[in-house]
Amino acid sequence: MTREEEINMVHGAGTHVVLLGAGASYASTLRNPEKYGKALPLMRNIVEIVGLEEIVAELPNEVKQYKHDFEKLFTTLCNYREFSEEKSQIELGVYNYFKELELPDEPTIYDYLILSLRSGKDVIATFNWDPFLYQAYVRNGQFTESPGILFLHGTVALGYNEIDGTSGPAGYFSKKSFQEWVPTKLLYPVDKKDYNSDPYIKGQWSGLSTRLEDAQRVTIFGYSAPVSDVEAIELLQNAWGTPDQRSMEQFEMIDIRPEKDVRQSWNSFIHSHHYNYSSDFFDCSLTNHPRRSVEVYRGWAMPMTSNDMFPEGNPVPQKVRHLEELWKWFEPLIKVEQELSTTSA
Repeated sequence: MTREEEINMVHGAGTHVVLLGAGASYASTLRNPEKYGKALPLMRNIVEIVGLEEIVAELPNEVKQYKHDFEKLFTTLCNYREFSEEKSQIELGVYNYFKELELPDEPTIYDYLILSLRSGKDVIATFNWDPFLYQAYVRNGQFTESPGILFLHGTVALGYNEIDGTSGPAGYFSKKSFQEWVPTKLLYPVDKKDYNSDPYIKGQWSGLSTRLEDAQRVTIFGYSAPVSDVEAIELLQNAWGTPDQRSMEQFEMIDIRPEKDVRQSWNSFIHSHHYNYSSDFFDCSLTNHPRRSVEVYRGWAMPMTSNDMFPEGNPVPQKVRHLEELWKWFEPLIKVEQELSTTSA
């Protein structure tokens, strides 16, 4: 199958779910640094980068010993009611730092990610607090409709209005209710995140569960499935089911860890050999078969077809300096989709 044939092979069915962890944002900033040169904090260095050393230094040894494991530090701190003010200062410091992060002008991994999936059927769910996914969603919305986006641990980019159940840019006001979109909560004790206690977070997980049930392809990008995230893994597993229940779906992992370690982390999700592994975002199904990842997999999985049915693929161009240039490359793919939509209407 040639590149042109792949572009023209389009149908409206089949969901591709992408799940993002901290490794996705980190990879994005390695490729294209934050617009103003700010570092992206990780759990091991968030205290230093955000500037929380003075606050943490005043905490009990039982808390500050976890200086390089922020989730554990925050979880332990929640057990000390007398340090509620310090807890609030830490939450505010984290929120304010992440809120100021901004994508650079040139195309980033997040722009490729948004453009490589389709509106109405695909979804990106992230555990990350940073605003990168939302910023890519907004700026690429000038060109085409974007896939759904979900924020499983909240985000500094969006707020929530409990009155009408809507979300929008944090700090702005809903035109419908005239109420503020209040910033979403970011920090939870790692041993009891209790996603159902927050209506916004509960809605995000509900949306992901629905899409996971229907998914034909799942891509995990930079999320290590830590054993501490018990509730998250349980929710994902319940929605996805057992490996035997997903014998015709494909699981994909993008991670810099060795393949055997990554495979072990997601073993309870993978049926037999139905998985792909890559250490580079630009080697995955999203960038080799953009906007056609489900169609291509269906072709592979069909009886009496071979795995070399799609040798050429349609890899995205990596050396692109301007968003408009990237948009132009995606135009043929979107044109075919629009033609199909018009014909089906």
